[in-house]
Amino acid sequence: MAEVDVLVVGAGPVGLTAACELRRRGVRCRVVDRLSAPQSFAKAVGVQPRTLEIWDRMGVAREALAAAAPLRGQLIYVNGTEQARIELSLPPDVPYRFAALPQYATERILAELLARWGSHVERGTELVSFEQDADEVRVCLALPSGAQEWVSAGFLLGCDGAHSAVRKGLGLRFEGGSFPEEYMLGDVEVDWELPPGYAVRAMHQSDGRTDDLLVCIPLPGRNRYRMSMLVPPELSLSPQPGGDEVAHGLESGPTPGLPHIQAVLDRLAPQPTQASALRWSSVFRISHRLVDRYGEGRVFVAGDAAHIHPPTGAQGMNTGIQDAYNLAWKVALAVRSTASAGLLSSYGAERRPVGEEVVQRTVRHAGGGVQADPDDPSTVIRREAQLLVGYRGSPIVGPDGPPRQGPAAGDRAPDCDGLRHDLTTFPFRLFDLLRGQEHTLLLYADDEAQLAPYDEVVASARRAAQGQLGVWLIAAWRLGTDGLPLPVVRDSLDTFRRNYGARGGEGFLIRPDGYLGLRDAPVSGPRLAEHLALTFGG
Repeated sequence: MAEVDVLVVGAGPVGLTAACELRRRGVRCRVVDRLSAPQSFAKAVGVQPRTLEIWDRMGVAREALAAAAPLRGQLIYVNGTEQARIELSLPPDVPYRFAALPQYATERILAELLARWGSHVERGTELVSFEQDADEVRVCLALPSGAQEWVSAGFLLGCDGAHSAVRKGLGLRFEGGSFPEEYMLGDVEVDWELPPGYAVRAMHQSDGRTDDLLVCIPLPGRNRYRMSMLVPPELSLSPQPGGDEVAHGLESGPTPGLPHIQAVLDRLAPQPTQASALRWSSVFRISHRLVDRYGEGRVFVAGDAAHIHPPTGAQGMNTGIQDAYNLAWKVALAVRSTASAGLLSSYGAERRPVGEEVVQRTVRHAGGGVQADPDDPSTVIRREAQLLVGYRGSPIVGPDGPPRQGPAAGDRAPDCDGLRHDLTTFPFRLFDLLRGQEHTLLLYADDEAQLAPYDEVVASARRAAQGQLGVWLIAAWRLGTDGLPLPVVRDSLDTFRRNYGARGGEGFLIRPDGYLGLRDAPVSGPRLAEHLALTFGG
């Protein structure tokens, strides 16, 4: 028997997300990181609405909201003239908005959650090598003392960044290229009078080509921004690394000072301004790469270990968090030996297409910005918010069926408000009912005749899910449900019916990661059982 169920390598936002979700499900988990202490850098800053939905389910949305600042939009300037103002507005069915939160705060919040589950990060501990067979992964770790430790783990998750030792040890191809430009980052305050909460993208263009660039992302605090800009010659780290070495992320060497940042502001800032309070700075490079597969056997990669790309649109950390969220519940079922034979392979089948799309899109946006996207603005905003990420066609998702209103199998399950319980005087959101660790079956009824088969349907589904299934009946406002042995909420504002395109007698099976696994009308116990067999072993 393995000494630990899962070993997570890397304690950034991705590794911490995976570890928290595993521990929430009772999985024995160790988390190691080669750094002796967390970094105090505001590297990844943008937090997408979909990530806040995930944190809601994990139980840390309150902490994130307390520490974050609103990200309201983007101001775009070319040669000193405002060209566009993008408003990051979303429809009311989306419960969270765009936020700015320094990566060090994200890591602190997730590490504190991990501690509440009784685990901590083992710092200064580095993966040296590993080997696996059908039953376990044997991992060699270098400890802070200089000694080595061999660990037997059921699964190994590589969340160890662009230079991932797990990816290299697994022999995954990491194909792509790098951008020739070098950039510098700085966390500073300015005294301009631009509207708060708006990112700034200021460019100098000549003959239609951008030859100078300033990007400012607001941070919590008054007029505080994480700024990125082209590197001046005296800070250049050229030439680029050769061979298979990945040129991506913060670099060692000379660091920018306030005069370097002020020089760029003097050239490109929309208003005359003075930079101050430099908290940290660095030079960095950008590559775009994607692994050929997301895992093999009992070893998987997530986040920057699997995909790297330009930071346009704040897609990197958020995509990695979704990787970890998708993977953790599946690994937890495998640890408990309740997973189907194909469940773990669905991780790569679902997440690699997402990584590929994000890499391609951010490369396109790197030159012209998000505003260059040809789609209509509402679609662009929802895509940037990662609300359009979906898994239609996944091997563990039900068939699409005939065209219908509302989400299809594989789509994100949207929220809705106005749900009422007979024992409360306040309304619920649907997301309030989906915070468990298991699948959730939502049964919709608008006529009493539809209630008769529900007992048999629920019993069949619970057997197929080996008891790991929550059930709620969502009833039309005036429907009588007295004596029904199911928990009931009423669709008092008709929002569930409208947001889901629900029909009386229909069932919606929501996965633990908040995606719709199956919608079935009229709901059938045998069809639910057949679908759940794609996830749960016999």
